[in-house]
Amino acid sequence: QVQLVESGGGLVQAGGSLRLSCAASGIILKINAMEWYRQAPGKQRELVATMSSGGSTDYADSVKGRFTISRDNAANTVYLQMISLKPEDTAVYYCKWSLARPLLPSYDCWGQGTQVTVSS
Repeated sequence: QVQLVESGGGLVQAGGSLRLSCAASGIILKINAMEWYRQAPGKQRELVATMSSGGSTDYADSVKGRFTISRDNAANTVYLQMISLKPEDTAVYYCKWSLARPLLPSYDCWGQGTQVTVSS
């Protein structure tokens, strides 16, 4: 029943910035982890950024120093702030939340994806 809705993608020039949003609807007891992936044409899906339940973050080397993952707990929303964008950042970006549920293992919930295109 939990759904993730992404927004914020678009077309930008190299060196520009975008902020992606991923908002959840439905009942959520606990979020174990929040992550952003991306997938470019002809390539496998790549983990870009992750935030643990404790708030610690990790980033792929390709985006480290340029991308920032953050969360608004009250709004059940995770963000990916992207600056100094490069053409190689062009991809469909997906958010994924690992969600807890009563008496069962956690499960993954994926957003629908949002296109980011960086022109040179």
